[in-house]
Amino acid sequence: MAHGMCFGVRDALAATQQIEHPSNVTIYGELVHNESVQAALAARGFVQMAEGARELPQTDAVLITAHGISGLERGRLASAGLQILDTTCPLVRNAHAAALALAAEGRFIVVIGMEDHVEVRGLTGDIDNFIVIADARGVVNFGAGRIGVVSQTTTAPGVFAEALGMIFTKNPEADIRVMDTICKPTRDRQEGLAELLPQIDVLVVVGGKRSRNTHELAAAAANAGVAAYHIQSAADLDASWFAPDVVVGLTAGTSTQDETMHAVHAKLLEIERSMAPTPQPCVS
Repeated sequence: MAHGMCFGVRDALAATQQIEHPSNVTIYGELVHNESVQAALAARGFVQMAEGARELPQTDAVLITAHGISGLERGRLASAGLQILDTTCPLVRNAHAAALALAAEGRFIVVIGMEDHVEVRGLTGDIDNFIVIADARGVVNFGAGRIGVVSQTTTAPGVFAEALGMIFTKNPEADIRVMDTICKPTRDRQEGLAELLPQIDVLVVVGGKRSRNTHELAAAAANAGVAAYHIQSAADLDASWFAPDVVVGLTAGTSTQDETMHAVHAKLLEIERSMAPTPQPCVS
């Protein structure tokens, strides 16, 4: 099934490789929710700015991550004379444009996503009249005649669909316009996982602890009754999770490096070999 870094994250990382003097650049938040990548960037000399921090970077340039920021915040950085290196994923840009277009129609904006996620903070930073809900449980009658619905790009399609259905149910009189802003890599992983789950007993999901789409993959497995283990690297694997004859599936979030996946796969094969029965000598 689909795994490894999505093109947005891969392009953002490629952009950092072209920077000759990393110590002159502050990264606005986490470039990617991947701890090993963060450590590598720090080792190269990049300065990291906390997400949502109000102090201005002390470097000459600031790098906007694939998660993006609001236009308001972008303007604040530019007005301070900072050079802006923008690696915002184009699919995140599309989500911003969708939310702004719906707001321009005078609609109350409902964002399906995680309120404290950097992408969602950027998505809502230029909108005055909105609410963020994580799933269907957050839906109420919003008391708005016109509603616009968008989502964080990494929201699981099933979560989006369930929340959307509840929005229509609880707001029957409202004029509701929906713009599906879930990104294709997230959708591909969820669809691939749905095909994989009936064939396996255990799922290993590789990704950062702060990665929304990685958590969604593990949650989907758990909901289907398949034991799921969310790890960050091969070092996190525990042979006691497995038993002979179980079928193990492997997938990863959009922030996981290919080399990490290869290492995890190799370690799983090593664990499998260790469980193989020892051949017994023939006795005549």
